[in-house]
Amino acid sequence: MMKYKLLGKSGLRVSEFCLGTMTFGEEWGWGSSHQESWKIFDIFATAGGNFIDTANFYTSGTSEKYVV
Repeated sequence: MMKYKLLGKSGLRVSEFCLGTMTFGEEWGWGSSHQESWKIFDIFATAGGNFIDTANFYTSGTSEKYVV
């Protein structure tokens, strides 16, 4: 069962586990394909995860495209 914590004083409840998406995409010569990335994301979301780490420079922006 996923546990949640308050994010500072924002009132947002986020999962204790965060999904890092730096390896979503293969632009750097390694990482997860689009299909594999969605499998990982689906498992995380099904488990109740809602805290995702992404950035516009991860795999040249592909990780953000996959998560949106």
